[in-house]
Amino acid sequence: MSGPDTAWLFPGQGSQYVGMGWDLLREFSPAAEIMEQASALSGKDLQKLCLQGPDALLTRTDNLQPAITAINLGCARLLQDRGFRPAVVAGHSLGEFAALYAAGVLTVRDTLYLVTERGRLMHETARQVGGGMLAVKGLTAAQVEHLLAGLQSRFVITIANYNAPTQTVLSGAVDGLEQAQAAVSQQGGVPVRLNVSGPWHSSLMQAAAERFNALLADIDFQPAQIPVVLNVTGEPCQDPQAIKAVMLQQLCSPVRWRQTLQTMLALGVQRFIEVGPGKVLRGLLRSMQPAGVDYPALGVDGPKSLRFLSQRATA
Repeated sequence: MSGPDTAWLFPGQGSQYVGMGWDLLREFSPAAEIMEQASALSGKDLQKLCLQGPDALLTRTDNLQPAITAINLGCARLLQDRGFRPAVVAGHSLGEFAALYAAGVLTVRDTLYLVTERGRLMHETARQVGGGMLAVKGLTAAQVEHLLAGLQSRFVITIANYNAPTQTVLSGAVDGLEQAQAAVSQQGGVPVRLNVSGPWHSSLMQAAAERFNALLADIDFQPAQIPVVLNVTGEPCQDPQAIKAVMLQQLCSPVRWRQTLQTMLALGVQRFIEVGPGKVLRGLLRSMQPAGVDYPALGVDGPKSLRFLSQRATA
């Protein structure tokens, strides 16, 4: 599960669970050091939150963003330490920052600093504007876009994630989400309110984006050693200034994950590793596979899962 046809995928918010990183932090000291660095930057005991919760505090975006990123970075370091290398990387929303580290664009310190500030600013803005997110299952993106066309003149609501052929996520004000939920049900889709603390990837995050982008602009981006398929465009990029320009749009733009995976397949990717906690991204990958096609996809969230991966790689 390494080489010119392998992609690494980094999860974002929604993949967390209390207990994540247990064997990673216990058995791999560089990961524990990354978590200590993240805790120092955030001023919080993130390891305790990851291992013990409570879930309500772990899920809060100002805690979760540095916590899950520290786990993602620790898993990437573990793979690198064992000689695994990807051909291309991508990350889902927040996970994109860990992907930039894996591609050599950002340092560990800069990655943790950025996600800590991103989480803090998003939390502060969400407390002021309210809002939330709604997953829509069973309808195509075109159907959801048509549905929104009748709502967007009256409500602040937009598509936040193009996740899969029949899974789209909406973001915006509560009144708009309530109207969308009813409309989705009438169209035969399945609406699912998400347990998130704000309207991510919508115009309601503009105040956070302006403050965050001022910080992001001062960070030194290095040329990517391998292609990074970016959320905003769904296209690969290695030029550091072009990557930074796209990242300046990321916080209020939709995540084009379906296009991201399609781009990776077009680049010749045949195997995927989800680098970090959970199975969300592997689930989205399975929903895109044509009938009769099975792209190998495994997850690495610590030494135990890496041992299984290594066995597969040598089999």
